[in-house]
Amino acid sequence: MPELPSPRPLIYDFPFEELRKELEAMRAESYRVRQVWGDLYQRGIEDPADMKTLPAGLRTALDDRFEFHSLVESKAICSLDGGTEKYLFELPDHRSIETVLMRYKRRQTACISTQAGCAMGCVFCATGQMGFMRNLSPGEIVEQVLILERRLKLEDSHLTNIVVMGMGEPFHNYDATLRAIDILGNERGLNMGARRFTISTVGLVPMIERFTQEKRQINLAISLHAATDELRESLLPINRRYPLQALMEACRTYVERTSRRLTFEWALIEGVNDTREQADALAGWLRGLNCHINLIPLNPTHGYKGHATQREQVSAFLALLHGNGLSATVRVRRGIDIQAGCGQLATQNAS
Repeated sequence: MPELPSPRPLIYDFPFEELRKELEAMRAESYRVRQVWGDLYQRGIEDPADMKTLPAGLRTALDDRFEFHSLVESKAICSLDGGTEKYLFELPDHRSIETVLMRYKRRQTACISTQAGCAMGCVFCATGQMGFMRNLSPGEIVEQVLILERRLKLEDSHLTNIVVMGMGEPFHNYDATLRAIDILGNERGLNMGARRFTISTVGLVPMIERFTQEKRQINLAISLHAATDELRESLLPINRRYPLQALMEACRTYVERTSRRLTFEWALIEGVNDTREQADALAGWLRGLNCHINLIPLNPTHGYKGHATQREQVSAFLALLHGNGLSATVRVRRGIDIQAGCGQLATQNAS
């Protein structure tokens, strides 16, 4: 039985210099890569037939050589307040991911996914409740951003920030995630500075250490949610492998070597991690560390019975942190009515 032809590679998987080599192998002049790159990332062209600065033969060759679409939009919903939009995209293998656009007065933020599903198993996270399916390629990560950027361009707007906090654990797909950020940051294209990106991790210590060594200017957030090993293990199974002592040592090294401020995320769960004991334990870990704590009242998911901390206790917990000299704020909840909030992304909930 004859072998099926290999699928065409996704053009967004290629960084600038690698795409240059691909075009040179196609016998295109070296300067053509700048035109192709500009069409893809500055002008938002998604069909090589529309790359009018290129000769017809090269447009045809590009169409034959590369895939220009990997994500198919199967659903889009908007929150009642109009401030949050969630998109369900189908991948070529019929897996699905969700991507969120959050609109603010002065900025437009994309929350993008790096995996279909997630292997971390955080009990209150809808993506973790799905289990792991597969990693996304760099181009599949990039394409989420390009789709939203094209839509905003029609409104004479553009993305200002990208949070890598969608489906999946970014540091479990480290190489593809950082490669995607480098592609999006290329000065010849979208030219999105490193500080406009925030990566969130549940605490994969070896990857935090690698990230520290690379001394990137990308913002780093740690999903912490508990300040004692026993409680954190019950919420985030990864803590059994990388307990708090190891995680905090990696965090302190990161701050010392990069001079960057860390963000810690804390989903407030009523009667679970909103107590004085947890606040005091958290202060013990973070005192003297250049960091900020984002408190997020728990967003509901189908697979977890816990409830969000009530407003009075949120204020009390915040006051405890401030009393311990810590920088902390309560994040405004957005997109809850369409299950687009932190921890709510899961393709079975896309309706």
